[in-house]
Amino acid sequence: LGVVGIMNLAHGDLLSLGTYIVYQFAVNTGMDPLVSIIPAFFLLFILGVVIYKLTVTRVLKAGHLNQLLLTFGISMIVLELMKVIWTTRPRSVYVDYSSSSTTIAGVRFGTYELLYVVLAFAVLIALQLFLKKTRLGQATFAVGQNPRGAKIVGINTDFVYLFVFGLSVAILGIAAGVMVPRFAIFPSVGAAFTMKSFSLVAMAGLGNLTGILISGIVLGVGEAIVQSIPGYAGWSDIVFFGVLIAVIMIRSLRRQSL
Repeated sequence: LGVVGIMNLAHGDLLSLGTYIVYQFAVNTGMDPLVSIIPAFFLLFILGVVIYKLTVTRVLKAGHLNQLLLTFGISMIVLELMKVIWTTRPRSVYVDYSSSSTTIAGVRFGTYELLYVVLAFAVLIALQLFLKKTRLGQATFAVGQNPRGAKIVGINTDFVYLFVFGLSVAILGIAAGVMVPRFAIFPSVGAAFTMKSFSLVAMAGLGNLTGILISGIVLGVGEAIVQSIPGYAGWSDIVFFGVLIAVIMIRSLRRQSL
């Protein structure tokens, strides 16, 4: 939901599209996937702006059902276009450092895993600085808190919605650049991440970047621990969503007791 107030069911498919963009840059130009984040970011930002202008603006004041149907339709269109253009055959990109390791304080870590942890922290810090230190970021925060009040004091809410939606799609380019060397690339690769991203937001609360970071670490570590147990690797998603259900139930009980 967030600032724009729309649950984007196409988020995972747009992530898949981002992986194909990174893949094409890597294959056609020899560009490192992490460097390909830059063009993927801007291309997806433009795509997000186009989607917002052509479709999302028409359902902003409609009910959530219409918004869900719209984003579901966009999801299906993007998914089928990827199948037509790239087929369903899995693709992959290999980089040398994806299999190397780094030792810190006597503990060995995968070099690539360290890189994307650092990148994730960098993105969160950049978003925090943007929201707190820039006029556009402060306007975005204001619109998220009180759209009507923000409009009264002269903030261009239409531009803020446009920018935020474009940025939300553009950030998928960063995730795609990180995913490509580690995951097989196919049209539905981003589907699982849609539900997990919604789960993190549900646990942390809308607009709570620190909470999202903590929730991501807790759920990620829990998922990794379950996957490391012989014979229980398939239970990782059950644990992930089980924790989400538990948190929602606890919150509901707290509200009822107040």
